[in-house]
Order: sequence, then structure tokens, then C-alpha cells
Amino acid sequence: MTVVNLQYYAQLREQAGVNGEQVTTDATSLRGLYDELRVRRGFSLVADALKVAVNAEFSSWDRPLREGDTIVFIPPVAGG
Repeated sequence: MTVVNLQYYAQLREQAGVNGEQVTTDATSLRGLYDELRVRRGFSLVADALKVAVNAEFSSWDRPLREGDTIVFIPPVAGG
């Protein structure tokens, strides 16, 4: 089990109903964590539609989770 801090923006914040949260997860990678959150929070976006950052640096989806990481899932920018 790993405890991480999450921050949500735009569409993900609306779907989660919170700006951020601390979660305990069995996931071992960022992709696994997001897959857990899609089920728990009902996120409609697939991981490949997002960017992900860990501790203020962009990261790959296969990065292992570490205790205390701050993770931001970044949805595509809307506008026109």
C-alpha cells in the first residue's frame, strides 16, 4: 500500500467533486493508479488522453509510485 497526494483540474475536478485528495492505493504505477481512480471516481477520460506529472515534473505512465508523491493528472485543454 502506498499513500499519494492527488490534484485534479478541469474535467477531472468536476467529475471527482474535489480539488485533490490523499489516497492509499495498491497500484504500483501511475497507469494502475489512474485505472483505480476511473472506477472509484467515474472518470470518463482514458489515461492516454491525459498527461501526468509527479512532484511537479512530467512523467511516463509506467513510473512506479512512491510514498508521498504528489500526482497531477492533466486533461486536454479545451477552448477555441
